[in-house]
Amino acid sequence: MIFNLKKRMKMKRFIFIISSIITIFILSSSCSDALNFQNDGRISMEDVFKDRNKIQGFLNSCYDFDVRPPIVRASYSDEAEDSDVNNPNSNFSGWYDGAATSLTFGSYAFDNPWGRLYQGIRKCNIFLAKLPTANAYGIEDYIEGWDAQARILRAFYYLQLITRYGGVPLITEPLESDHDYSSDRRASFSEVVQFIIDECDLALEAPARESGLSWDVYDNQYGIITRAVAYAIKSRAVTYAASSLWSDGTFTWEDATEINRESLYQCLSNDYQLFDVEPAASIAQNAYANYFINRSTDRRSIDKETIYRGSQMRIWAVAGLPSTAGMEKAGPSPSQELIDSYEMSNGMAPILGYQDENHLDPIINTASGYDPGNPYIDRDPRFYASIYYNGAIRNLDSPNGVKVETFVGGNEGISTTDRRFTKTGYYVRKYNNFRSGINNEADGENRVFRLAELYLNFAESAYISHGPDVQVVLGPSISMSARDAVNKVRERAEMPPISAGLSVQDFENRYRNERRIEFAFEGHRFFDVRRWEILDETDNFITGMRITQQGSNLNYSRFKLSDRKVSSDKFLMYPIPESEVIKMLELTGQNWQNPGW
Repeated sequence: MIFNLKKRMKMKRFIFIISSIITIFILSSSCSDALNFQNDGRISMEDVFKDRNKIQGFLNSCYDFDVRPPIVRASYSDEAEDSDVNNPNSNFSGWYDGAATSLTFGSYAFDNPWGRLYQGIRKCNIFLAKLPTANAYGIEDYIEGWDAQARILRAFYYLQLITRYGGVPLITEPLESDHDYSSDRRASFSEVVQFIIDECDLALEAPARESGLSWDVYDNQYGIITRAVAYAIKSRAVTYAASSLWSDGTFTWEDATEINRESLYQCLSNDYQLFDVEPAASIAQNAYANYFINRSTDRRSIDKETIYRGSQMRIWAVAGLPSTAGMEKAGPSPSQELIDSYEMSNGMAPILGYQDENHLDPIINTASGYDPGNPYIDRDPRFYASIYYNGAIRNLDSPNGVKVETFVGGNEGISTTDRRFTKTGYYVRKYNNFRSGINNEADGENRVFRLAELYLNFAESAYISHGPDVQVVLGPSISMSARDAVNKVRERAEMPPISAGLSVQDFENRYRNERRIEFAFEGHRFFDVRRWEILDETDNFITGMRITQQGSNLNYSRFKLSDRKVSSDKFLMYPIPESEVIKMLELTGQNWQNPGW
C-alpha cells in the first residue's frame, strides 16, 4: 500500500513536470507582443468584410426575416372560419371573441413580427454601413448588386411592418451602444413609404447584370432579390399609402398610378407574364390551378409570373380533407360569402346581396343562370381551382372517381367539434395537389409577389385617378386602362371581360370582387378590407352551407356561425408590442400605441 502511494506521488510529479514543459513551449512559441488565446470560432466584423465569401455569407444572413403569407391568415378574415375555433384554448376562439390585448396579441394573432422584422432591418443596416469599407479580392463587380439587395430587403421589411402596425420608427443606421433613444420618433406611414420608394429607386441604379441587380435568375440564385422585386415593393407600398386608411395627402392616387404604371411596364418589358400553361386534365383543372400546385424553382423558364417566391404549402395536412390519411386538421373552412363572390362562367354575379342581416336569404340574380338547388355548376374556373365543395372530384386521374362529400354524414361532412372536419361545408383546394399525402409532399407554394398583383394595383389606382376606361400610357407602344388590366387577369382565368361604360362605383365593386377571388387564400384580403376601411362590413360573422341528403336529393341550407368581435376600428392595425411601448414611453415621453389598444 505504501509502495502504491509512493508510485502515485511520483506519477503526479511526472505529469506536473511534463505539463510545465508543454506550457513553457507554448508560451515561448507565441508572439512576444500579445497573448494568443485559443480561437473560439468568432471573427471580427472587419475580418468579415475582408473576404468575398464572408461578405456574401453576411448578405445571405440578411434574407428570410420577412413573413410569408400562411394559409391560416384566411381564418382571420371573412374568407374562412377555422376548424380549431371550438377548442377553447385555441388562438382562433380568442381572436373571434375579441379577447386579444396589446399584451396577449401574439397569443391570438397569426403573426406578430415586430421583433423579427427589426432584426432583419438591423442586419441590413450593419451590412450597408460596412460594405463601403470592404477590402477583398474580386468584389468590385459585386458591390453595387450586394448594396441593392440589402436596400430592397430593408425596404421590404419596413413594408411588412407598416402594413401591420402603421407608422414605425425609421432606423437606417446601426445603433451604437450610446444611442440616445430619447430622440427617437415614430415616423408616419407615408414617411416610411417615401423611404421605401427612395431605397428601391437607389437600388435600381445598380447595373442590370448577373453581378449587379438582374432581371433574371441565374444558377444557384433561386430566392435572390431581382429588379422586379423592387418594383413590386414600390407598387404595393404606394397603393396602400393612397388607400383611405393611410392617406394623408402625401401620396395621391395619381402618384400611385404613376408608380404602378412604371412597375407594371418594367416587368412586362422584361418577360414577366401571367402563367397560362394549360395542364393535362389529370394534373389540374386549368392554368390558374396549375400555377398554384407548382413551385417557382424553374428560374423563370416556365413560371414567368412569380416575382418573389413564398414557401411550399402543406394543405393536405393542415388545411386538408379528413379522408386524406395523415391529415391533422381542416384548417380554414371557406365562407359562404367567399363562395357567393365567385361569378358564373358568363361573368354575371350569382348573388346580388342579402335580404337579411344574417346573410341567410340571398338575393339571387335570376339572369345569371345560378341554380340554388345545384349551386356549384358553371362557376368561375377559379372556384374549382380554389374550393373543395360537395361533389368535387378529388382524384383528377379518375374523372368519375371519388367525390368530396360535405353533406351531413358524408366522408367530409360538417362537424362542430372535430377539428379534422369543415365548419362551413367547404375546404381549401388552392395549392393542394391531389397526389399529396403523408408520403408525398407535393403541394404548391404561395407567392409573396406575382405579376397579377401589379395588374390589379395599377387597375385600382387608375380607375380612381383616371376612370375605369381611360387609357394610361405605360411606356413606349403600350397603354392600358384600369378595365384592361382587370380583364388581363380575367382572361387568364378564362372569364369574359368586364364591359366598358361602368360608373366608378360599379367598377369599384367589380374590381374589389375580382381582387377577392384572384387572391383568395394568399393573405391579401386581411389587409385589403382594413386599408379600404370596410372591416365593419366584412368581419362581423360568416356563414356556411349545410347540405342534407334525402335519397338522391340534396337540400341546401345556409347557416350563420357565431358573431365575431374584431370589426371595430381597434382591429384596423396590430398593437405595437406592449414592452416596446413602455420602454419608449419612459425614454421619449410619447405613447406610441395604436388606437384602441
